[in-house]
Amino acid sequence: MTEAPYVRTTRQSYDAVAADYEAYARGDLDTKPLDRAMLAAFADGVKGAGGGRVADIGCGPGMIAGHLHALGLDVHGVDLSPAMLELARRAYPDLRFTEGSMTALDLPDGSLGGVVAWYSLIHVEPEHVPGVLAGFHRVLAPGGHLLLAFQVGDEPLRLTEAWGHTIALAFHRWSPDRLGGLLEEAGFTVGVRLVREAYPAERTAQAFLMARRPADRT
Repeated sequence: MTEAPYVRTTRQSYDAVAADYEAYARGDLDTKPLDRAMLAAFADGVKGAGGGRVADIGCGPGMIAGHLHALGLDVHGVDLSPAMLELARRAYPDLRFTEGSMTALDLPDGSLGGVVAWYSLIHVEPEHVPGVLAGFHRVLAPGGHLLLAFQVGDEPLRLTEAWGHTIALAFHRWSPDRLGGLLEEAGFTVGVRLVREAYPAERTAQAFLMARRPADRT
């Protein structure tokens, strides 16, 4: 499959800012109790459904994967950026991190108990999001859980510079209802829609959707 140009520029941009981003985001969850609560609820849901491996798709430097591991999940990370993956492997040597794209997931059908896309789906062009959600549905086992985190809004934020580096990153914001509708069209049952107001360092309100691939009927 030919790689879309935005996938390539996203990889290049995160390679350029990897070290600065890791330093900026380090400890980010410490001051965000609702974010931690969503991750804990997701972990409880996965374990309650029988466990299974969890993939943190767009894992960056591994902080969410590390947090989920501490919550008792069998988690591995997937990311576009080799530089981000190098940082993740250094910080969490006991976890597995692999290079890959959510637009072409190289994972077996029904192989996962959970998928997390924590502020990573936001870099996918909106017309490609239904295909990505279908991919998440494919790799989840029946009864598997999905957690999405994203910024609320209608217009994307586009950055051409960060920490002194030239980049080309688009941050696509979503209405929870619109993205929730796409999840339902992909075959998911949406169980949680949470919106919290922006913290001082954030530009917009933040949203979390938790969904599940329905269990097979017996």
